[in-house]
Amino acid sequence: MRFPRASGVLLHPTSLPGPHGSGDLGPEAHHFVDWLVASGQKLWQVLPLAGIGPGNSPYMSNSAFAGNVLLVDLAELHEQGWLDAADLVPVPGLAAEAVDYAHAYPYRMERLHKAALRFAASGTPAQREDFERFRAEQASWLPDFSLFMSLCESLAWADWHTWATPLRTREPAALAAARATHAQRIHFWEFAQWRFFRQWMKLRAYANGRGVQIIGDTPIFIAYLSAEVWANQQLFELDAAGKPTVVAGVPPDFFSATGQRWGNPLYRWSEHAKDGYAWWVERIRRTFELVDIVRIDHFRGFAGYWEIPASEPTAVKGQWLPGPGEPLFKAIAKALGPMPIIAEDLGVITPDVDALRKKFGLPGMRILQFAFNGDATDRFLPHNHEPDTVVYTGTHDNDTVAGWWATATDHERHMARGYLATDGHDMPWTMIRAAMASVADTAVHPMQDVLALPTECRMNFPGQESGWWRWRFHWSQVQPWHAGRLAELCRLYGR
Repeated sequence: MRFPRASGVLLHPTSLPGPHGSGDLGPEAHHFVDWLVASGQKLWQVLPLAGIGPGNSPYMSNSAFAGNVLLVDLAELHEQGWLDAADLVPVPGLAAEAVDYAHAYPYRMERLHKAALRFAASGTPAQREDFERFRAEQASWLPDFSLFMSLCESLAWADWHTWATPLRTREPAALAAARATHAQRIHFWEFAQWRFFRQWMKLRAYANGRGVQIIGDTPIFIAYLSAEVWANQQLFELDAAGKPTVVAGVPPDFFSATGQRWGNPLYRWSEHAKDGYAWWVERIRRTFELVDIVRIDHFRGFAGYWEIPASEPTAVKGQWLPGPGEPLFKAIAKALGPMPIIAEDLGVITPDVDALRKKFGLPGMRILQFAFNGDATDRFLPHNHEPDTVVYTGTHDNDTVAGWWATATDHERHMARGYLATDGHDMPWTMIRAAMASVADTAVHPMQDVLALPTECRMNFPGQESGWWRWRFHWSQVQPWHAGRLAELCRLYGR
């Protein structure tokens, strides 16, 4: 599917300013939409909106369907009467320049818990009716998720294969007993999801109303410690005890000499095929209820994926196996029709990956930071771009442009200076201009590059398990000329 020529900014909501330790879905998010409009931007790309997992990564969520409750705007809970004004007072440790999860998580969860209790005790009839409507709307996943999270909390987040056998194997009597035992905490998780979804849909409607579309992100894999793996064990490569036999990752590459061992359980694709890939169809359908365009992470895994024995400590020893390929995307298209999907076609790209992407008309990705390693034939160089692609200066996995340029090789520097006709003094904006000028229908710029920020502000470093996903900006860093310059480039290059 061809996209209209447009430009956008990549910024996860956690990176927004705000007083409560992390960006959220409140006033600052709405203000960011206003800034995008003033900047001539028609797209806002976010990372997965699901809850965070190990290393605070949104790509290791405990659910494929639930939202990140740390994004709930606490001020809105006060407006509803479920929190006191004193509950909104920040406490020490809530850093403005980065998310300090050790402080932000308990601060936010404590207030969510209080709000849930207040709602349970004194919610108005209209509020209770809306809550029950939400529970009915999300009945395909919410009961499993809320029970799973309650069990995880009560069992100290132990891997679910260590749970008592009746719970591990989901015997109906054990599940019913657990629901009764954990009824209050189940209500909490349902309440927190209710507020996330209602706040997010309000934000999305505001963005759409101002001409801004949301690009969401669907990771190809999900975490082992997730409601969906526990609830759908037959769909994953697990042994009789529920433990993964093989896990996901990629072989040695640009980012890591030992590859990346992500550790997610792999899909048992033969089981998915038996019911027409119903789980995946539902996942994509639910994602499109939240966003306007979906970026599917690690698209090459649908053509072929790297299988690593679960016993291996790195990704070096593995093998390529064929993915579901065309049948999966035919099933999605049959059920949902043509959908605006971006294929993250990075890594080891073989002809079958390109063929799969093009057969279903899915735009691929071009990363400018990768463009200057070789010669004029490099597919990431703008003159080799195609209209049905999305060009980025860098992604959440890249260094910032300023950081990349500071450590670029002599070859990259020589190639970039000549190609971009620059002396390198303003590389972030030189690269933004090159992306804007590309024939690619879509250009997306990380907010860090708009602000020309250094390495310390990158969002993630693939292969490093901790210390990332923390960066936040502040409005004092954003000057009027940032919006003006973006808007002028959009005018010049027809975006």
